[in-house]
Amino acid sequence: MADALSPQALPRPNRRRFFWPGGLSARLLILTVLFVLLGGALALPPALAAFEEQWLLDRVRAAELASLTADLAPNQVVSQQVRDQLLLGAGVTNIAIQTDGMRRLVLPGGKMPRAPYLVDLRDQAPGSWLSAPFHTLTGGEGRSVRVVAEPRFRKADFVEIVAPDAELKRELSRYLWRLILVTAFVSAMAGMLVYLSLNLFLVRPMQRITRAMERFRADPEDPAARVEPSGRRDEIGRAEVELDQMQADLRAALNSRARLAALGEAVAKINHDLRNMLTSAQIASERLAALQDPKVSQALPRLTRALDRAIKLATDVLTYGKTEEPAPDARPVPLAPALEVAAEEARLGGEGVQFAAEIPDGAQVLADPDQLHRIMVNLLRNAREAIEQQAGRSEPGRVTVTLTQDAAASTLRFADNGPGVSARSRERLFQPFAGSTRSGGAGLGLAIARELAQGHGGDLALVHTGDDGAIFELRLAGAPPRLSPRHGRNAAAAE
Repeated sequence: MADALSPQALPRPNRRRFFWPGGLSARLLILTVLFVLLGGALALPPALAAFEEQWLLDRVRAAELASLTADLAPNQVVSQQVRDQLLLGAGVTNIAIQTDGMRRLVLPGGKMPRAPYLVDLRDQAPGSWLSAPFHTLTGGEGRSVRVVAEPRFRKADFVEIVAPDAELKRELSRYLWRLILVTAFVSAMAGMLVYLSLNLFLVRPMQRITRAMERFRADPEDPAARVEPSGRRDEIGRAEVELDQMQADLRAALNSRARLAALGEAVAKINHDLRNMLTSAQIASERLAALQDPKVSQALPRLTRALDRAIKLATDVLTYGKTEEPAPDARPVPLAPALEVAAEEARLGGEGVQFAAEIPDGAQVLADPDQLHRIMVNLLRNAREAIEQQAGRSEPGRVTVTLTQDAAASTLRFADNGPGVSARSRERLFQPFAGSTRSGGAGLGLAIARELAQGHGGDLALVHTGDDGAIFELRLAGAPPRLSPRHGRNAAAAE
């Protein structure tokens, strides 16, 4: 009962949301029309103010000409009939002139029922100039306007007229409606033009990219999900290129995961038989140990260690098939003996590719011995095979390993004088099944080596490549102290 009355259980009221179209095209059209309408609305006050000012100036100039006619009359006196005609023709009710500080009523009209409001065209503030048309439009009926302006056709201080504002109000209303209609038409046309332009150059390419993303999400293998770059040099073109590259990378990653899953299934099937074979080989090695042959006794320890590594690898390979590696059992490992064993397993030395280890006496690294062995064998074997497959070599092949250490890390550099790594291989060098540098390679060796190095808190990277060869750098966390000469000999004997 308490749960039923809890705030979380109470129904939430339905909130009314403002309607807003969901499509980008419709939103662009509406926003464009609104912005153009807003621009037109901002242009209305100056246009109306200019129209009213010009209308009043026209009345002032007509009244000024009418006043000149009155001045030409005998004794500057005109009849009532002529005066009415002059005032009617000018569209005013009174005309006054001020000269040398003396104001003179040139053509007086009838008495006005209300005092007129003043508009001084000689000096208008921007605010009053913009608000004057709206003051005229919203004023009451039967009002008159008193206008003061600079004269043009006679020498005087100013010309002053009084005119009814009913006609001005009518003209302003007509002009306002014309402006509204023109603004609406221009807004609609501009909105359509901007809409069509944006729809052509922006919305349609974005819709094409969106459809490609939706198809790719539904089926990454669908050929129609690929975005064909249009070659544009703007942001849309960059988005198309990046999406195409991202789709290619994701397809490669999905293919790699599929192959890893298939590898795990295959290894699961053969792992049992492989362990039985290795167990039989281990039993045979134990029987050989019972023989008193000195050569057998000398070679047997290395055979035993090789079988132990093979059994452990067969046990752990299922874990790698699940994209995981067992956690390393890191401990100080004498480096020189470990390199010697790895070089022998990688088939370096003899009449083939030569091997040189420039390692200080007693140097150690902090690593899991078995995983370190796998890393070094992979790197040394890759270097040997790259050198052996290089056509037209004139100098002997050579692989050199050096060590530098500081307080935080140990860095091994594997340098060879082979052909280097091609640009195509460098892009996916450490990706499973994609980074093979030679024909027939599976592309797993470097991926496994790097994963093992990162499991030790370090990394494996290609730091140089060119016609003079390649250099891989293996970084391992920690730098154990060096062994004394006596301990170094004991460690070599143990290996």
